[in-house]
Amino acid sequence: MAPAIPLEAALVLPVADEAGTARLARGLAKLCRKGDVIGLVGDLGAGKTTFARNFINSMMPKEVEVPSPTFTLLQVYEAKPCPIFHFDLYRLTYPEEAFELGIEDAFADGISLIEWPDKLGRLLPADILTVDIVSVTGGGPTARRILLEGMDVWRERIDAARDSLRS
Repeated sequence: MAPAIPLEAALVLPVADEAGTARLARGLAKLCRKGDVIGLVGDLGAGKTTFARNFINSMMPKEVEVPSPTFTLLQVYEAKPCPIFHFDLYRLTYPEEAFELGIEDAFADGISLIEWPDKLGRLLPADILTVDIVSVTGGGPTARRILLEGMDVWRERIDAARDSLRS
């Protein structure tokens, strides 16, 4: 029997404004489980931290301040049902520097949101869900196109939530 070929799950969503980004982040948070890794991709100012802020607050018992971890590299939130590890790896020089941040523990013990996931290189898990946020020309200052892309583990979840994520 031939080995299973990983099946990619993808969904492209137009988002008109920050409120749309917030709804998408909150909807995606409902799909996540302990051990999930989500990579937030986009240019500076694309909305990665806005996405993370809404994702995190949707899992907290009460709203908290969610600053960008640009200088601290990591913020941890004691969310329910598991902690959320919010990484900003923009300033990493080598992927191995992520070990000093306890990234292996984060991958095992909680949900990891990673801004600039490409900085992990070969350390990036294969079952990551990538959230690629792109500014849309002519759609207003906060209009975005958000692409959700992942392999096997995400296919069923994205397919099941496709309609709710679009609203």
